[in-house]
Amino acid sequence: METTPHILVVDDDREIRELLAKFLERNRLRVSTARDGREARRVWPQGHFNLVVLDLMLPGESGLDVARWLRSQSDVPIVMLTAMGEETDRIIGLELGADDYVPKPFNPRELLARIRAVLRRSGEGPGERRGEVSARSYRFSGWQLETARRRLLDPQGAEVALTGGEYDLLLALLERPNRVLTRDMLLDLLRGRQAGPFDRAIDVAISRLRRKLEDDGRNAQLIKTVRGGGYVLTSAVERG
Repeated sequence: METTPHILVVDDDREIRELLAKFLERNRLRVSTARDGREARRVWPQGHFNLVVLDLMLPGESGLDVARWLRSQSDVPIVMLTAMGEETDRIIGLELGADDYVPKPFNPRELLARIRAVLRRSGEGPGERRGEVSARSYRFSGWQLETARRRLLDPQGAEVALTGGEYDLLLALLERPNRVLTRDMLLDLLRGRQAGPFDRAIDVAISRLRRKLEDDGRNAQLIKTVRGGGYVLTSAVERG
């Protein structure tokens, strides 16, 4: 049975909240809104949310604090709204596990396209369930990624939590082992858009994924950096 994705919009600007809610609802999405972190915490338990649109510039508790709290509660996809020039906050937000960002002022249609893309990647789109499209497993260096349940198992069989963006990045690397993937290629595979000259989204995501794979530091073995090129997954990969 088809379900309608439920979106939580957190923004202190009432006009933006109301206009965005109406626009998204016209495009077949359920929407709840919150004006700040306190209200978001109050609304959160009231419904199963498939995605959060989060403004980083909130009064009182910052959007980064709210993102950190959301990550402690769930792996719900997060699309951040950032003011132009807030590159540092944007990078921190990505490090916290946000899946995408849209700079203000934004075109509602672009935001809708980003929301739909993130929902598709996370398996939370209308009528979708995680793993329905391509149920398989990938085994590499003792690790296993199960696409049917979208989960990563370490060599001891324990589950390691991944955000939607981390899962998509790992899957892209596993589908192309021992092949150098540039930042632009990875951005195009994951988001369908090219990187800007100061866009560190892929670098941040790789760093975060390396920590999850216990592959962090200067001597990374699984995901190696190719100077001037990009990244390569060096492990052999078995598909099940």
